[in-house]
Amino acid sequence: MRPIWHPMDTLRQIRTEIEDALRAYEQKFADSLSAEQELLNDVLQYVSAKRGKQLRPILVIEAARLCNCITDKTISTAVALELLHTASLVHDDVVDNSPTRRGADAVHVRWNNKVAVLAGDYMLARVIGLIAEVRNTKILSIISDLGRSLSSGEILQLHANRSMWIDEAQYMRIIEQKTARLFAACCEAGAESAAGSQRQISALREFGRQLGICFQLKDDVLDYSDLEELGKPTMNDIRDGKATLPLLVSLKRAPETEAAEIRRLAEALAKQDPSVKVSEAEQDIKAFVLRFDGIGYAYKKMQEHKRLAEEALSVFPDCDARRSLLLLLDYTINRVH
Repeated sequence: MRPIWHPMDTLRQIRTEIEDALRAYEQKFADSLSAEQELLNDVLQYVSAKRGKQLRPILVIEAARLCNCITDKTISTAVALELLHTASLVHDDVVDNSPTRRGADAVHVRWNNKVAVLAGDYMLARVIGLIAEVRNTKILSIISDLGRSLSSGEILQLHANRSMWIDEAQYMRIIEQKTARLFAACCEAGAESAAGSQRQISALREFGRQLGICFQLKDDVLDYSDLEELGKPTMNDIRDGKATLPLLVSLKRAPETEAAEIRRLAEALAKQDPSVKVSEAEQDIKAFVLRFDGIGYAYKKMQEHKRLAEEALSVFPDCDARRSLLLLLDYTINRVH
């Protein structure tokens, strides 16, 4: 009997091929997340323990490998980008008042807002130090542009969420400012760290951008999942007052009376209205999204952006690094958490 394939098998395969580089990355990341002050060190170690699947450093390393070779600059760049991303998450959780991050208390909940903000600031300072080590003005520009984009994307999201009901164009702009540009920066900076050509750098930047869009679309689909493998509560976006593509599209397709009722339930969940039974409201919204195929529409969009990502890599010859990036693209769409 053939074993059942699992998306994590793909990720393990990719990681195995760059095992030495990832080991160097882990050591440098650990060194960067250490502090003499006891409280700060406790917070940094707590944050470090809750990291995800390391997709961003993998992108940096694979982009460098595809262009020429993995260098010390590649490792420092990967750590700097991951620290910038981590700091932005700590700050965003304060702004959004999010109680959890990856199934555990958010930093501001475990300690307080002041500690969370200052810990995020400390990580940003470490980013500056790492980029100083790299001594590459183009990588400095990529990371500073990303920092501005992440901040402006969060502000755009806050502004859009004042009414909760945005349109698809606004939704895509938010994805572009946050996730897409983060993944694009990882690929672009990785290529730059290996002295890739301008053609290679541009192609990898576009690949990362399209991959980032796929990643966020899949995240938004998973928010409607009932899979226990997620390891986190679903319907988080609705509770945070964020309407994502599956729901937005379903509302457009539904009769107005039915759409109005779903809007009312979603707004009640976001406001924590005690008159609404949370589990019933969530099931009603999930059933509505399934009935009007909001999930199917999101998957269709994913496939469109997947094709664009594949086209971006067509400038490279077939090789291990190119195949790994294409596998990572498949993993992004097929993952279950």
